[in-house]
Amino acid sequence: MNHPEFTQLRRLIDNAITFNDLVLAKKLALKGLTMSQEMEVIGEQMFFRAQLEIIDEHFENAIKYLDNAIKYNPTDGAAYNDRALCMIELGIIDGVLGYFDKGIDAEPDYETIYHNKGWFLNNLGHHKEALSLFKKTLELAPDRAVTYENIGNVYESLGKMDEAVIAYKKALSLIDPAYEDIIKQITIRIKGTVPKNGQGK
Repeated sequence: MNHPEFTQLRRLIDNAITFNDLVLAKKLALKGLTMSQEMEVIGEQMFFRAQLEIIDEHFENAIKYLDNAIKYNPTDGAAYNDRALCMIELGIIDGVLGYFDKGIDAEPDYETIYHNKGWFLNNLGHHKEALSLFKKTLELAPDRAVTYENIGNVYESLGKMDEAVIAYKKALSLIDPAYEDIIKQITIRIKGTVPKNGQGK
């Protein structure tokens, strides 16, 4: 588990990166780095340095910092999670599931890891397994808009258009109105799954 002073800050960074608000993410990561330096918590310093590298898309450098974060704090589930995501960005697929699983073992109540493992499996075509992970995510964080969006993607892939529309609409009801581009993308997906007569495909 990560240092308690940083838990909320980590969640805010995760949310900002998820919704592509990189200016906010960088500001928060710099705040976390400064706090961790002042408190002399090396594992957290490594984690926040990794976030800055991720924001700048320097994924190899991020992995080095994440490996150090794990070395100093082997129970940092978010570090395993982010390492898996950096591997995916670099096209390294072997070992990704292992890092997600280590993250879940380290922090079984951290919903983001279940979500990201589900996202990865969905992209690999393992839709039903992904759906199970997304449902686990929602048990831990019932108002997570991005997870409902991903559930919509799963149902769309499975040809269950009515369920997809329900999930997309739930995502829209939860998403911050400031994220206009993402709202527009989800709205387009809904229109693509519902014929003009309003019935599901």
